[in-house]
Amino acid sequence: MSGHEQPVNKVVLAYSGGLDTSVIVPWLKETFDCEVICFCADLGQEEELEGLREKALASGASKIYIEDLREEFITQYLFPMMQAGAVYERKYLLGTSAARPLIAKRQVEIAEMEGADAVAHGATGKGNDQVRFELTYMALNPKLRVIAPWRDPRWTIRSREDALAYARERGIPVPHTEKSIYSRDRNIWHLSHEGGPLEDPWNEPDEEMYQLTVAPEAAPDEPEYIELDFVQGVPKKLNGRARGPVELLKELNEIGRRHGIGRVDLVENRLVGMKSRGVYETPGGTILYTAHRELESLTLDRETMHFKDMIAVKYADLVYNGQWFTPLREALDAFVRVTQENVTGTVRLKLYKGNVFVAGRRAPRSLYREDYASFGKMDVYDQTDATGFINLFGLPMKVEALVDMEGGAPNKWRSPDYSKFKRD
Repeated sequence: MSGHEQPVNKVVLAYSGGLDTSVIVPWLKETFDCEVICFCADLGQEEELEGLREKALASGASKIYIEDLREEFITQYLFPMMQAGAVYERKYLLGTSAARPLIAKRQVEIAEMEGADAVAHGATGKGNDQVRFELTYMALNPKLRVIAPWRDPRWTIRSREDALAYARERGIPVPHTEKSIYSRDRNIWHLSHEGGPLEDPWNEPDEEMYQLTVAPEAAPDEPEYIELDFVQGVPKKLNGRARGPVELLKELNEIGRRHGIGRVDLVENRLVGMKSRGVYETPGGTILYTAHRELESLTLDRETMHFKDMIAVKYADLVYNGQWFTPLREALDAFVRVTQENVTGTVRLKLYKGNVFVAGRRAPRSLYREDYASFGKMDVYDQTDATGFINLFGLPMKVEALVDMEGGAPNKWRSPDYSKFKRD
């Protein structure tokens, strides 16, 4: 620690149990001569949580918090995001992006509870996660010192080999897992894959890379039908049986897995300015987004739906950029909540070889009226009314065309060679 730095007495580290954070624990102790407390949020990483407590303590942490935040993650982050229709750059359902603010929020709360004066994370200086963590720290407790080892000049570990050597020198046990050629992040919503062969966007992903979904070609040859019931935009039942949010999403993940649903290959624009390629598996989330969108098609009026589609892009940007704890996101949520008041009903879906087809939808407050939409004779709509509507709706176009004709100017919408085309 340099002479002008304020001393650090206690730091709370966002801890995954992987090689990087296992090495960060002793590095923090050596560099700052401080106590290190680890925090791991259980967001549905499954087997990645095994032996975490032993690893953290063996690495030199004084204690570790492991907390099940899956229900909060789903109800307070994922469902509002789904209701907003947030999709980043047309494809990405924001599984990693939405998780970081929750992890960082709880990390700040533990730091305050433990009387820590600093928080730390293991995100690199090239990615988005560093921004998501640190914007949350700023929003919730800007007095906490932030330690980002990968951006610290004293951090000399630049490869897996460096990390292994560092751990061996200190007798630190390292995770007994084979190093994947991919960088991955998993939770109950999705699994992301980056790096390795994916760094060339011309390379097709290897089938062996996928972990949450079967190949669509290997999915069952018969479709599966499911029904989802929503109450004010929140999914409550699957196939007629009520389920809690964790159980519901786990079951949808399993259904989506066996039908190869939710694979996305995306070249995206990172917040820090570079493009990166990611492959995502979001089986249950893809099913939920599709069902929710279809129910809204029945229950939202045209102006609300079209405006909501516009704010969905901004909402996705806020989530991707780590701006969850902002007045704008809170204000957008308030708007979205109002739009969900009548989004109650049932959607029937047909799942087949990587696809989610809509087989039916119904809602007690549906704005779809068969007697209005029918092309047959009706009493509720006089087709002759359309004449006046069209005349008024097209008036600006008509006026512009008349001005061009009276002024001798060519009509810019017509081909200049139109006169050459003659009938035989």
